Amino acid sequence: MLSDRELEQYSRQLMLPDFTLEYQERLRSAWVLVVGCGGLGSPLAIYLAAAGVGRLILADGDTVERTNLHRQILHGEADIGRSKAASAAALISAHYPDCRVSQFTENLEEDALNQAVNSVQLVADGTDNYPTRFSLNRACIRAGKPLVSAAAARSEGQLATFDVGSGGACYRCLYPQEGATTALSCRENGVLGPVVGALGTLQALEVIKVLTGWGESLRSKVLMMDLRSYEQNIIEISRRDDCPDCGGELRRGFGL
Repeated sequence: MLSDRELEQYSRQLMLPDFTLEYQERLRSAWVLVVGCGGLGSPLAIYLAAAGVGRLILADGDTVERTNLHRQILHGEADIGRSKAASAAALISAHYPDCRVSQFTENLEEDALNQAVNSVQLVADGTDNYPTRFSLNRACIRAGKPLVSAAAARSEGQLATFDVGSGGACYRCLYPQEGATTALSCRENGVLGPVVGALGTLQALEVIKVLTGWGESLRSKVLMMDLRSYEQNIIEISRRDDCPDCGGELRRGFGL
C-alpha cells in the first residue's frame, strides 16, 4: 500500500486514467541497473527515481570531466574528477530519499556484471561502446532480463528494448558484428546537450513501460530519431536464428 505521502507525491501520474495504483506499486518494488551515468544516464536515473522506482544500482567506471558538464546533468563543477557513479548516487539520494541507490565505481565485468544483472528486474544501457553493450546483452540473455538500450551522438539517437526472455530479439540480432570497439561517440562526433537529454528521458519512459506494463513498449523495435529535423522512424527487429548470442550456445545453455 502506498502511504498518504506517496499518494500525494505521485498524484500527477496517478491522475492518468490508465496509470493505476498497481503500476505505482510495481515501480516502488522495482530494481533497475543503470549502466552509464553520463549524458543518457543522467536524465534516465533522475526520472526513474522521481517516478518512484524503489532501487537503482548505478554503474560507471569513469570520472567527471569539464567537457561532460554541458549534457551530463547529474554532475556539476564541484564533481570534476569525482566518480560519475558516486556523483550520481549522491545527487539522487539527496533529492529522492525514497529511492535506495547503490553504486559501482568501476566497470562491471564478468562475475560482477552477471551478479548485478541477476539482482535486478531490468537493465538500462547508457554506455557508448560496443564491447560493453555486447557484454550487457549476453548477461541479460543469461539472466532472462530485459535490456533497454539507448544511444545518441551529433543530433541523432535511437532507443530499443531487447527481451529474449519474453521471446524477443537481442542486441546482436540488430548488430551481429562484434569487430568494432567504439560506437559513434560524443567525444569524437560532438552532440547538443538536449539530444542526449531527450533520448535519456525517452529511455526512462521506456523503462517505466516495461516495468509496469503501461502503454506500448519498444520490445523488438528500434525508435530512430534525428532531432535536427525531428525525423523519426520505428523499425521492427526479428530474432535471428544465426545470432551469435541468443541464437547460439548461450541461448540453448540457458533454456531460452
